Amino acid sequence: MAIPLIFFSLIVAGVLIALMSQVSPAELWASLFHSETLYALRFSLTTACGAMVAAVAVGVVSAYFMARVHFPGKGLLETLLDLPLVMPPLVTGVGLLFLFGRDLLGGPLSALGIDIVLSPWGAVVAQAFIATPIVIRSSQAAFASVDKGYEEAATTLGLGPLEVFYRVNVPLASRSLLSGIILAWARTMGEFGGTLMVAGATRFRTETLPIAVYLNISSGELGIAVSCAMVLLIAAFLLLLATRLTRAEPGDSKTGKGGFNWRLSV
Repeated sequence: MAIPLIFFSLIVAGVLIALMSQVSPAELWASLFHSETLYALRFSLTTACGAMVAAVAVGVVSAYFMARVHFPGKGLLETLLDLPLVMPPLVTGVGLLFLFGRDLLGGPLSALGIDIVLSPWGAVVAQAFIATPIVIRSSQAAFASVDKGYEEAATTLGLGPLEVFYRVNVPLASRSLLSGIILAWARTMGEFGGTLMVAGATRFRTETLPIAVYLNISSGELGIAVSCAMVLLIAAFLLLLATRLTRAEPGDSKTGKGGFNWRLSV
């Protein structure tokens, strides 16, 4: 029974080893501190922060509404909101490119001095488009798991709807909310297709870590490409570890469940 698990674990380990074996340790270390790698890291963190601010602001409130209100067509709307999760990244990028092009939203935004296409803002928009459905889906499950009795009790004590949301629902669902936000952040850090189409691939301007890997693989600069890939892998590992820790619950030693029990929130 363990053979498939061992086989796939070896494949994952083999991918990591194959990636690191392409350059020497000295070259990899030097590439980690190359100006292009550092720029890509800073730009990725900046755009991911901007995307997550938008995703959380839209996603958490929308998820609360979806979890608490039933209306005709809700299932269809949920399917529509989930669509970005399964759309091919290239299709996502092309759609965003047309939407924010001059013929549609790009013209009015440009009149306000905001250029989305082929600019750093394009990376934020593409990443927010991917992150928001993840936040909505995970937050909706989190709010749905909160007993409505707490809301009713808070209402009888004189709290208004907004106070019930911020002082009751958010704290009770905080662990699952945080888990979903971290998972969305991990996804934005690795977003490539949409960013490439909307923001472009310009060195030291719209160069996220995945874009840096793409550009340097194309030009044969394996050192920088592998170093950026390693930074992405380390960031993904740490974010996934943080996600698991936010879902961890103390084990029950009396039942022989030592350590932690892992509970999915999405």
